[in-house]
Amino acid sequence: MTETRSPSSSAAARSVFFFGSFGGILAGYDQGIAAGSLLFLTPALGLTPWTKGLVVSSLMFGAILGSLVAGSLAERWGRRPILQLGAAVFGVSAIGMALAPSVAVLVAARVLGGLAVGIASVVVPTYLSELAPTRNRGGIATLNQLMIAIGIFVAYVTSLALSPWGAWRWMLGLALVPSLLLLFGVSRSPETPRWLVAHGRDEEARRVLRAQLGEDEAASVLADIRRTKDAEPEQDRARWRELLTPALRRPLLVAVGLALLQQFIGINTIVYYAPTILRAAGFGDSAALLNSVGLGALSIITTLITARVVDAVGRKKLLMIGGTAMLLSMSVLAVLFGAELLAGTAGATGAVLCLAVFKVAFSLSWGPLMWVLLPEQFPLRVRTLGVGVGSFVNWTGNLLVSQFFPVLLVFGAGAVFGIFAGFAALALVFTFFCVRETSRRSLEDLELAG
Repeated sequence: MTETRSPSSSAAARSVFFFGSFGGILAGYDQGIAAGSLLFLTPALGLTPWTKGLVVSSLMFGAILGSLVAGSLAERWGRRPILQLGAAVFGVSAIGMALAPSVAVLVAARVLGGLAVGIASVVVPTYLSELAPTRNRGGIATLNQLMIAIGIFVAYVTSLALSPWGAWRWMLGLALVPSLLLLFGVSRSPETPRWLVAHGRDEEARRVLRAQLGEDEAASVLADIRRTKDAEPEQDRARWRELLTPALRRPLLVAVGLALLQQFIGINTIVYYAPTILRAAGFGDSAALLNSVGLGALSIITTLITARVVDAVGRKKLLMIGGTAMLLSMSVLAVLFGAELLAGTAGATGAVLCLAVFKVAFSLSWGPLMWVLLPEQFPLRVRTLGVGVGSFVNWTGNLLVSQFFPVLLVFGAGAVFGIFAGFAALALVFTFFCVRETSRRSLEDLELAG
């Protein structure tokens, strides 16, 4: 007879997944707060289009470095302690941003914050996937994107609340709060059973699985993990070059393609520059921030829906549906800006609706599912290294888009949005031909299937 988990056990499991995903808030808040604070940073520090892009993109420089080192560290020391390290680094960054006397210091502090964000972007998706039961792994892994969306939303609300005073230092400094919450939450969370088994700590893995799944299911899952581990070649440590072996080339291609296209579709032009875009559409500063708050709330609601349906509907189908909607919304934005149709209420309303459709489509598909799919592509032995490569590519794409979007606007927003529409079309083709369905299959089954 299958053992039924107690309510307290279920509550403990939910707490683990909640705090395990909390690292996403670091990325969300630090990205979102750039959008609101830019309105006040620009006159306060005399930002030019280039230095404005540098302030925004400096986060990505650190995130690129963080994503490169996080995989090796998490393979050696475990997922949990590296998340704690990221939380501590992020707290130091928040204090530095709040006290920054110049653009140079502000950029340095955001690079440090990016280091923590890069670490979280590798470890959080892996941590959630390795802890989650197969039946709802997609929904639990989606919590990462949900927390990113919540972080962005909180950043927008904070910017709106502090905008009457132009208090950009407070906007940036309040990033200390999520870092402290993450540090507290992870200290009460377990290591993943799959990492524990990989390092010969089977009894600890059994205790973690028992707390999450109950005795019978825990024994079955532990046996699967051991079987997969025994099938792997005995080597001292995972090496980066293993990702280039013939067996891993296709998973690596899928990871890189998903990570790059997620950024080149243009999401972070909206995350970082939504107030700027809306102001160009005729809204005042406060109205632009208020509309951004609405877009952030919409993203949270849609991501919650995704978490509920992703395991039933499937990853690939949602990627196709969302990609089609993003293609259409970016195409309409390109026409509105390119043909200068924003004057008047109709044009401005159309721009807001396009942004809303894009945010909904992204939050339904490419936003959360890229992070769900990355850990599912790679075997346990090199999982965080593979996710690290995907995260590195993702943040590099993020950097390119955020740095050059303000500069490219001199050629016209219509042309830029047209380019993003082209990448959305490419994303549809890539999904159709390259992405396999991974719903309702355990990580061990996916690994053995190759």
